[in-house]
Amino acid sequence: MKKVNVAIMGFGTVGAGAYELLTENHDEILENHGIDINVAKVLDKRVERFAEYNLKEGVGTTNLDDILNDPSIEVVVEVMGGVEPALTFITKALKAGKNVVSANKELIAKQWATIDSIARENNVGFYHEASCVGGVPVIRVLNESLQGDNLVSVTGIINGTTNYILTKMTEEGVSYEVALAQAQKLGYAEFNPTADVEGYDAMYKLSILSSLAFKTCIPYTEVSREGITQVSLEEIEYAKKMGYVIKLLAIGTKFNNKVEVRVHPTAVKQTHPLGVVNDSYNAVVVKGDFVDNVMLYGRGAGARPTGSAIVSDIIYCIKRTTPLYPPFENNGQLAEDIEIVKDSYSKYFVVLSVKRADADKVLTTFIDSNDVVKEYKYDLKSETLTVVTKNIAESKLSEILSSIKDVSEVLMNRKAVL
Repeated sequence: MKKVNVAIMGFGTVGAGAYELLTENHDEILENHGIDINVAKVLDKRVERFAEYNLKEGVGTTNLDDILNDPSIEVVVEVMGGVEPALTFITKALKAGKNVVSANKELIAKQWATIDSIARENNVGFYHEASCVGGVPVIRVLNESLQGDNLVSVTGIINGTTNYILTKMTEEGVSYEVALAQAQKLGYAEFNPTADVEGYDAMYKLSILSSLAFKTCIPYTEVSREGITQVSLEEIEYAKKMGYVIKLLAIGTKFNNKVEVRVHPTAVKQTHPLGVVNDSYNAVVVKGDFVDNVMLYGRGAGARPTGSAIVSDIIYCIKRTTPLYPPFENNGQLAEDIEIVKDSYSKYFVVLSVKRADADKVLTTFIDSNDVVKEYKYDLKSETLTVVTKNIAESKLSEILSSIKDVSEVLMNRKAVL
């Protein structure tokens, strides 16, 4: 049996979830892994939280030095959120020779290179399974299970808040504002939901996941981002009529030295595996040359799922004989031999308002442009033409739409995944 002391920095929802799992499952962890994990310190400025969870005397503290100066603490869990003071606290913990486990996707996306460098210098580990997709072990899969394959894409629904909102809009026909209010009431959305609904959260996660998948640093600043605030009920209905649903997807693809990384609302076939991922659930599909498609599905947020990922990292860290580092040069910069594709090459879901007399002309324009039409439907009642294209460059689609603007109006233009 090995006894290990850990500390938790930040005792909010996620920190408390990790603490509860460590205490409730203490005996099971000991029996299964031979590790006696003891929460020696909990750091938070809200001292009233310590009493709420009946922490033993001396466990709760407001002083970081109580953790740094305790040589018995081997693992420090950071669940504070934000960049500062989290970065400073993590840096000090690593320099003190302590392994760090974090759920902080924003910090990792912005300061991963700094953290990784300090961890290597001090021969300690930095683990962050909980930073992406909650309790779904996608980072472990990318870091280890699929290391022997050449991964060419990672695609997923990686933000539970936006998926819940879009699900409610789709299934109940409520407005974005009503669905957001419901999400906030249930605790799925923050009082200020900007990070989620504008796609920043998914952007940070995609930067991390694509870096691991493609084994090269993909800075978050290279990710094309669009949130869901402009998705209308009309768009959702247009999609439904063609057998599609609107989902906020994070998509990373790599072909030779070209990488495309983007977050945006996407028209997804209702029969596609990602098309049936609803509410606050998340899913990630990873594709490799040999393994083909691997899909991971589960709860992407919340105290207990995220707490589960944190505890998994603690156990993993303790059982390793050497620290695990990213399988690429993590300097925070895009490698010179990597090109970020900006002219997106994708299928598109386009809805046009067009008079019946002009519908054939508009459709012919699409067909004459390298026969890009995959499927289409004209609605006489609403006088709308829906076109789902084959793969086409975004610039080429813009040319087509520009050429028919005198006889049509674009009502919807979304990328599509079939």
